[in-house]
Amino acid sequence: MSQNPLANPAIRYGIGASGALVIAVVAYLFLDGTTQLVAYAVAVLDLLVTPQILKRAATA
Repeated sequence: MSQNPLANPAIRYGIGASGALVIAVVAYLFLDGTTQLVAYAVAVLDLLVTPQILKRAATA
């Protein structure tokens, strides 16, 4: 039986980083002002929280 790929921390952090990167690029290219700053905050939140959620999903 194969192991769950989410058990690997590199995969979990890679998923979080890729989502955060997409949000940051969209914010940089298409948004401005306060909306851009909010999008950057969402990107940081995605980078920090997504791996933790995926870790819980891997253990369930």
